[in-house]
Amino acid sequence: MGGATALGITRFCPEAEVIATARHQETLNKYSSARIRTTLDNAAAAKDADLIVMGVKPWLLKEALTPLLPFMGSKILVSLAAGIPAQTLREWTEGANIQGVYTVIPNLAIEIGESMTFINEVSGTEDSRSVVTALFNSVGKALVVDEKQLGAGMMVASCGTAFALRYVRAATEGGVELGLYPGQALEAALQTVKGAAMLAEAHGTHPEQEIDKVTTPGGITIRGLNAMEEAGFSNAVIQGL
Repeated sequence: MGGATALGITRFCPEAEVIATARHQETLNKYSSARIRTTLDNAAAAKDADLIVMGVKPWLLKEALTPLLPFMGSKILVSLAAGIPAQTLREWTEGANIQGVYTVIPNLAIEIGESMTFINEVSGTEDSRSVVTALFNSVGKALVVDEKQLGAGMMVASCGTAFALRYVRAATEGGVELGLYPGQALEAALQTVKGAAMLAEAHGTHPEQEIDKVTTPGGITIRGLNAMEEAGFSNAVIQGL
């Protein structure tokens, strides 16, 4: 997620200069080729930065963060690590004079500027909140939410990427069974999901309103929907989330 965030910000927020760090140079090679500055020195990167994004696993965050605290005065800290309570982040950053601390949950589509990102303000000011929100709006859409909503946001939007693509895989397999070639079925499934999402967004409607437009009485769409519901489609999605 850290790498996808670095690539997305570089591509879609041209006023931002990104410095990427990692433990091993091999990890950084693809970011260098994307014209991102790279270094193996976290402290050097932190000293030069206005906003620091910690894109590490939750169990590595404290280890990676602690050596950087002396360089974080008046800077903004963004953590991509899920599941760490805000109170814990406050304790870890206490006394560092950080301008703002935020937990941010994007999804992998951030790399192509289409993330749905959830932001929780651990501490900060109106100015720091505006900076973080603007940054993540540049790579998709961002919502500032309460801490208790972060988990739900992660399920719907971050894990939700996998859930949506599992539907695409299933639709592709079904399309092949019906007679399409695999490449045709995949292209059709992807475009249909994309078009359906854009249609509902453009009209500002509830999904059921768009569904009603294609479920004519006695038609094949309502028969298909009823067959999916009989197999537990909606309940399976809810239980998965």
